[in-house]
Amino acid sequence: MHLRSRPGGVLSAVAACCLLLLTGCAGNARTGANASTSPLPHATVGQDFYDAQNPPPPEGTITPSAGSWDRVHPPKGYRAVLLSMGTDGPTTTLVTAIDEWAGQEGVDLQHITVPDHHQIIDKATQAIDLRLDLVIVAGNDLIDPMALITAAHLQQNFLVVGAELAEPTHNVTAADWTGASFRGEGLGASSTYDPTSFTPERAARAVRAGAAAVLSNHTGIVVWLD
Repeated sequence: MHLRSRPGGVLSAVAACCLLLLTGCAGNARTGANASTSPLPHATVGQDFYDAQNPPPPEGTITPSAGSWDRVHPPKGYRAVLLSMGTDGPTTTLVTAIDEWAGQEGVDLQHITVPDHHQIIDKATQAIDLRLDLVIVAGNDLIDPMALITAAHLQQNFLVVGAELAEPTHNVTAADWTGASFRGEGLGASSTYDPTSFTPERAARAVRAGAAAVLSNHTGIVVWLD
């Protein structure tokens, strides 16, 4: 297993800030008109997106057939924010794919980049405070703090691309594959983690499949793309 080493002080500081965020904001989940509070889906996925006779449980995993998300498109006026951290190859590929998806689909996409670990909480809060339809997360260094941040904002939909939270709440959806197997919790990347698996084509599929899950209200699950 290949572990990502992280400074203990940084992890402790992030954990402490996240706990403050939880205790201070859990009772203030976003309920504005632009927050993702409606139970009505924006779109319907294809019949091979998941097994309708055996729908995924919370935190479950589905493996949609290729193309089962092709007819799913964000509605007019859909707004999202991309929260990213890292300049490594995989993160850069994901950011490019997300930006291209937004351009092709007419999504109003804002970018918020986290420059270092000490600004994760501030930047994540900034993204959530925009009260947009979706917060998209890219970058392994965001996974641990986002596990707590997302739980403090249950009215906001999140999409994690190229990684997943170990225990996601119902508002967190992940689009993942074998080579993108980072799950946080101090475990780092598993032995199957492969930066070369982050190809533009796979990243583009992950964004579209993950967005399709959110838009059809299949949230709180992992969309597996192998």
